[in-house]
Amino acid sequence: MTSSSILDHAARLRDGLPEGFRDEVVESLYNEAARITETSVTEHDDKTRPTLDRLLDRALTHRVWGFAAMGLLFFAVFWFTITGAAGPSGLLSSLLVDYGHSRLHALAAPLPIPGWMTGLLLDGVYLSTAWVVAVMLPPMAIFFPLFTLLEDFGYLPRVAFNLDRLFAKAGAHGKQSLSMMMGYGCNAAGVTATRIIDSRRERLIAVITNNFSVCNGRWPTLILMGTIFIGALAPPALAGLIAAASVVSVAFLGVLVTLLVSWALSKTVLRGHSSTYSLELPPYRPPKVWRTLYTSLIDRTLKVLRRAVVMAAPAGAVVWLISNVTVADASIAAHLVSALDPLGWVLGLNGVILLAYLVAIPANEIIIPTILMLTMTLGPNLFDAQQGVILELGAAQTHTVLTQAGGWTLLTAVNLMLFSLLHNPCSTTILTIWNETKSPKWTTVATLLPIALGFAVTGMTATVTRLAGWV
Repeated sequence: MTSSSILDHAARLRDGLPEGFRDEVVESLYNEAARITETSVTEHDDKTRPTLDRLLDRALTHRVWGFAAMGLLFFAVFWFTITGAAGPSGLLSSLLVDYGHSRLHALAAPLPIPGWMTGLLLDGVYLSTAWVVAVMLPPMAIFFPLFTLLEDFGYLPRVAFNLDRLFAKAGAHGKQSLSMMMGYGCNAAGVTATRIIDSRRERLIAVITNNFSVCNGRWPTLILMGTIFIGALAPPALAGLIAAASVVSVAFLGVLVTLLVSWALSKTVLRGHSSTYSLELPPYRPPKVWRTLYTSLIDRTLKVLRRAVVMAAPAGAVVWLISNVTVADASIAAHLVSALDPLGWVLGLNGVILLAYLVAIPANEIIIPTILMLTMTLGPNLFDAQQGVILELGAAQTHTVLTQAGGWTLLTAVNLMLFSLLHNPCSTTILTIWNETKSPKWTTVATLLPIALGFAVTGMTATVTRLAGWV
């Protein structure tokens, strides 16, 4: 009998085991160990004080308080990432976009360069690349070190311990929780982190569902919609809290979708038994801050940023071209928006949003600037924007452009938040999925499954809202 036939026979026998067999075996081992302990070990009556490690574990791995602590801790990490990145992002935006863009135009003006080439390179390629750097670099430079510090401290194995039961019920691996958390910094990094899962079946589930973790590139869209549409519904004193709650709700919905899709995949195309693994909780130890900063910035932040920049440059060129090249007295962008408007209406969105997501596949960071540019280019130009030039406006100006020039409603904003969560991965993540799986089939599934869910959820939300007469 060959080794492959032996393995196949073993797999058939394993599939025939009753449900819960593995748990019963493990339970019997622990019961036997407890019996041996009772007959062989003598305990003294004097109780020793519990160590700090034990006190922390009692709280951080508790069935209830463990999840509460986990939620508070990661909320703090995300809040610190978002608020801490606002200032540096603004400085980079002023330096690269405001000053850098105008300075490059001034340098190019006396040179014998055709106007179309200046527009393509400076207004298209450069601006999109500058936006990606300004939006992505500060959050990643904060999130990745914080995440690595938690890893060095020994907390992430406790997260896997807490979530293992949920992911096991979903037919996935407990370690998927770690790759899911990494996806909140960057989905490409989250896909790479699935290497910690040994089972190919469970690793594919983690790869396919990692896109439901809200990455850095999608936070600006969620925060802006939550601030200028949802937060504006509340009294001024509560506006910030309501806006933050709406963004956190979308992130929580992403976790729920991850579990549901993992369960569906494990029951259909990726059927199989969940792997059991022994998770030895390491001792808590003080993180090595300087080493963590170095490895996080070099190995994670800059590598992911480099891939995003490479993808964003051609996206900027495409945005400029479709906005400035005319066919039959209208730009290509106008024709595309007209063609996409019917589908956009069904989804509670519009053609501008769908076109922005189509041309911004390489980088989610330029979604909002692209939407603003297309809205002002194709509709009333309220702030004298240049044709095809990506721009950023303040919150009040953005609300004015979207509602007056774009005709947006609350439904549009809510469905944009849902679609931002449930849409195809960016090209950087798609490339990473291909590199990790080397499979056209699973790369296609990981790309198309989220957008199919996005169409279904936004379409259902729009239909229910209209039937109820809420718009």
